Amino acid sequence: MQPDLLGEQLSLFLEVAEHASFSRVARQHNLTPSAVARRMDALEQSLGCQLFSRTTHAVRLNPAGLAFAERARRIVEELRLARLEATARDSTPSGLIRIDAPAPFGRRHLAPLLAEFLVAYPGVDIQLRLIDSFVDLRGEHLGAVDLVLRIGPLADSRAIATPLAPMVRVACASPAYLARHGTPLHPSELPAHDGLDWDTLGPPQAWRFEEAGGARLWRPGRLRLTANNAEALLAAALAGLGIAHLPTWLASESLVKGELLPLFCAAGWPAPEPGGIHVLRLSREADSRIGLLLAFLQQRLGPLPPWDLALQGARSRD
Repeated sequence: MQPDLLGEQLSLFLEVAEHASFSRVARQHNLTPSAVARRMDALEQSLGCQLFSRTTHAVRLNPAGLAFAERARRIVEELRLARLEATARDSTPSGLIRIDAPAPFGRRHLAPLLAEFLVAYPGVDIQLRLIDSFVDLRGEHLGAVDLVLRIGPLADSRAIATPLAPMVRVACASPAYLARHGTPLHPSELPAHDGLDWDTLGPPQAWRFEEAGGARLWRPGRLRLTANNAEALLAAALAGLGIAHLPTWLASESLVKGELLPLFCAAGWPAPEPGGIHVLRLSREADSRIGLLLAFLQQRLGPLPPWDLALQGARSRD
């Protein structure tokens, strides 16, 4: 299927999913409800499965439709950004882009990518603010800045979210700490260990581990260090002070080098957390320079970000 036709079909599907009505979507597109229904039938036939539960009063997504909608949103967004990127390459993007981002991620990953982008597009300027506060990175400052990089679950807001990369978190400790205190084989052993944790507002998925199909909270019994900065927790883990539950974008290099050892990963790396890493903006239609930057970041960071790719490579060599 041609990209434009695919994008139109998926966009129509997402509108039906949002409004739970063929009639309402038909009015918005100057179509008949039966025409919209036929297009959804054709989509289901091409996929080989039902996406909707139809009643006389509403059309709602079934479980397969909910899963497909999540993928479809990303495909539609990526098609839109690809179109923007192609258009921008035919012109010379210029102007200022203002960005807020978490300080540790910004220093380690975003700043080098922005420098690469600025070399490629000399007409663009960037103002980058690196922030430690979780509160300030929910998107409230949009308007004063053009983009906010958000790590973690997305709050319901007026912001438009562009996904950049999945977010994986791993429990880890230094070889020296494990030599002194022993290696826990299950998260339920964490209360017998020293730990390193966020103070006050921390990531909602920290110290949550999959158990019998659900997430269960297990924390270390004694916290040797609490901090509002992830890099401080990494430094303490490297010093052998305890077990930390760190994102792979922060701990990957130390894990690859063997300076930290992963825990509870005998069956593989943990699954990505809900939310992931996104860029938030206010306008649904990004201008050319912002659209070009978003497409650039998606290409560099997804679908498997370089820090997770390094971990997979290290494990395959073991």
